[in-house]
Amino acid sequence: MSDLQARFEQATTDVKALSERPSNMTLLRLYALYKQGSEGDAHGDKPGMTDFVGRYKFEAWESLKGTAKDEAMQKYIDLVEELRSGAVS
Repeated sequence: MSDLQARFEQATTDVKALSERPSNMTLLRLYALYKQGSEGDAHGDKPGMTDFVGRYKFEAWESLKGTAKDEAMQKYIDLVEELRSGAVS
């Protein structure tokens, strides 16, 4: 396992232990970066118009199309660190 992969997995654990819940926009960003870092470009069918949450999540992930997995993992790690330090909410 690479160092980046290990830090990414640690960040996925750390994000669950945040003292405050991040804003919805930050949660969407976390979700998109996690999916891009772990699965790559968005795939599958876009959720329907009545599935608002699913649609927003898919669109956030889809917006990162073409971003390398390593880059997405590093951005996820950086965002989690900012949240842990209180720099972002």
